Amino acid sequence: MKPADICIAVMVTVIWGLAFVASRIALDEFSPELMTALRFAIAAVPCLFVRKPKLSWSLLIAISSTLFLGQFLAQAFGIADGVPVGLSSVIVQSQALFTIGFAAIAFRELPTPMQTVGIGIAAIGLLMICGTVGYDFSAGAFAVLLISPISFAVGNLLLRRANGVPMFDLFAWLCLAAAIPLFALTLVTNGPQPTWQALAHMSLTGLICVLGLGAVSTSIAYWLWGRLLRDYPAAQVVPFALLVPFVGSWASSIVFGEKFGPLRLAGMITVVGGIAVMLLARRPGALPKIA
Repeated sequence: MKPADICIAVMVTVIWGLAFVASRIALDEFSPELMTALRFAIAAVPCLFVRKPKLSWSLLIAISSTLFLGQFLAQAFGIADGVPVGLSSVIVQSQALFTIGFAAIAFRELPTPMQTVGIGIAAIGLLMICGTVGYDFSAGAFAVLLISPISFAVGNLLLRRANGVPMFDLFAWLCLAAAIPLFALTLVTNGPQPTWQALAHMSLTGLICVLGLGAVSTSIAYWLWGRLLRDYPAAQVVPFALLVPFVGSWASSIVFGEKFGPLRLAGMITVVGGIAVMLLARRPGALPKIA
């Protein structure tokens, strides 16, 4: 990779890691539904200037519902229900485990022996993290957060069917397809009046957080990541995503004073180590790009 593109890859992973902190701050003002809706409404602004990609509405909605709506709504609910930010960033990255597993089930793309080892290592790490459930967050919150990497993995596989479309245009319309049902869900669950009150009394901090989540973390970062995946083999680009949980954990420890007990820290390191083995292992060419 060119040095400039390596810098872009690192920058994107730093942005995604810091986005977990921004989400936690924004959730002090907004409900999970409203924060996620605002995130995608901001990221969907480019739809005013770009045409819908040549993709069926059913596929567009399916990808958006899993890769964006399901992933980030579950993530927001998990963090709002008490799952620490640093731990959340690790659990979400376990999507690599689920992506390879689902590809094996759906497409019979069997993982290589080294990928199988990586899956086992990551699974052990998740079990270690499960052993810390109940100390500072509930089992229910952990279960909700696990929906995020699972939804992420399904979206990865669906995204394979959108080959050949402009990446920036695609992600803008995926955001629009997520924002509309999210706003409807917000109005149903929160009510029109509380929703309006939350928007009317938005602080400068809240505004900066949702703008960062929508414009920077979602629109710009995903576009840059997609461009890197277009220009380079996935095996060169995807391993940079391993930086996300480290950035998220580091930032959370500084901003929120998040502490990691021995078992949880060992579990987090084990999960990231398993993901590293999966991503760095030689794999069949048909395996999906794990974004």
